[in-house]
Amino acid sequence: MATDELTIRGRVAVVGVGESVYYKRAQSPEPEFKLVLRAILAACADAGIDPSRVDGFCSYSNDRNLPARIANALGSPEIRFSNMQWGSGGGGAAAAIGNASAAVAAGFAQCVVAFRGLAQGQFGRFGAGPRSNTISGQGAFTVPYGVMSPAQTYAMRTTRLMYEHGIDGSTMRAVAMAAYHHAQSNPRAVMYGRPLDEKGYDEARWIVEPFRLYDLCLENDGAAAVIVMSAEAARDLTPNPVYPLAVQQGGGHRSGASVHNQTDYVTSSFKTVVPHLYGQAKVGPEDIDVVQSYENFTGAVVMSLIEHGLCTYENANEVLTFENLISPTGKLPLNTSGGNLAECYMHGLGLQIEAIRQIRGESTSQVPNARVALANAGPMVEVASTAIYGNQEALG
Repeated sequence: MATDELTIRGRVAVVGVGESVYYKRAQSPEPEFKLVLRAILAACADAGIDPSRVDGFCSYSNDRNLPARIANALGSPEIRFSNMQWGSGGGGAAAAIGNASAAVAAGFAQCVVAFRGLAQGQFGRFGAGPRSNTISGQGAFTVPYGVMSPAQTYAMRTTRLMYEHGIDGSTMRAVAMAAYHHAQSNPRAVMYGRPLDEKGYDEARWIVEPFRLYDLCLENDGAAAVIVMSAEAARDLTPNPVYPLAVQQGGGHRSGASVHNQTDYVTSSFKTVVPHLYGQAKVGPEDIDVVQSYENFTGAVVMSLIEHGLCTYENANEVLTFENLISPTGKLPLNTSGGNLAECYMHGLGLQIEAIRQIRGESTSQVPNARVALANAGPMVEVASTAIYGNQEALG
C-alpha cells in the first residue's frame, strides 16, 4: 500500500459534538457517569442519530467511565470497539479522536464516540500535591525537595524556556488575556462575565514562578464527546462535514523520563509529532486559520505554538501579542472558546470541540472563513497529540 493511503484524510468525519454543563470543581450536582451520558446524548442529538447507533468508544487518561456501562445506558446492541490512550494527562484529547477515526477507517466500528468525563470534586484534584506519609518511585526524587505538583514541575521547564530563548512574561500574559477575552462571548464558559485585563493579570498572586494565578488552567467537573463516522455516512447527515485531516500522537527521545532528566528538557513534546502531522494532513503552518492550544500552563502554549511552526523562538514575543491572538481580527486567533484557562478544563477535549465548531462556522468568536483548524493536547506530557481539522474545501 502506498504511504499516502495510510491516512484518515477524507475517509472519516466528525458528525456530532456534545458537552454537559460545565461546573467549577466540586459543584456538579450529578455523578461523573451521568455527565458523560449527557455529553454523548448531546453529541448524538447534534449528529441527528439515535444513541443506540454508537458501537465504539475511545477515551484517555484512565477515564473511569466504562464503555460497557455506557453502551448499556445508550441501548447499543453491540460494542465493536473499545480503546483507551493511557496516561499522559490531557495528551490524549486529540489522540482519542484519532483512535476513533482509525477504528472507523479500518472498519472496526461504524459510529465511534471519543469522550472524557471529569469530576474533580468527586475523585480528587489534579492540581494538588500528593496526600501521603510515604513517597516511592519517581516522586521520591522530587517531592522531598518541594516539587510535588504539576505547576511546580512545568514551571521549571518554562523558566528554562524563558532563559534560553528570551521569552518575555508579557507573552504568557497575552495568551491568558486572549482566552479570557474569548470567554466573554461564550455563555458556556465558566469565566463568562469575568474579564481579565493587564492590571488584573499582573496583580494576581504568584502560584509558582513564573506562573501567576491566570497562567494556570481551571479545575472543573463536566464531560465532552465527539462522534466520528465514515465520510460517506457523514454526507448523509450534514451538508458540511468536518474532516480530521490528520491526527498524530507521540513523544521524543526519553520522553517522560523521571527526575527531570529528559534529553530535551525545553519541549512541549511535539517536535517529533509535527512533521508526521503536516505530512499526512497535506497542509503546512501557513494554512492554519485558527488554533486551539491546550493550556495546562501558558508557558506550554508558547512552546506548542513554536513547535508547530506557528512562530519561532526568535519572534514569539512579537507574534504572540493580545492583538494577534484574538478573533476575528488577529493573525493567529487562539483558544476562541476561552480554552482550559477560561471556558472549562475538560482535559482538553473542549478545545477539540471548539476547533470543530470553528470549521462549522459555529464558534462564539468565529474566525471568518475558517477552513483549517489545529488543536493540540497535553504539552510537556509524555505522549502529546494534535489534530488538524478541515472542511470540504481544505480536503480538496
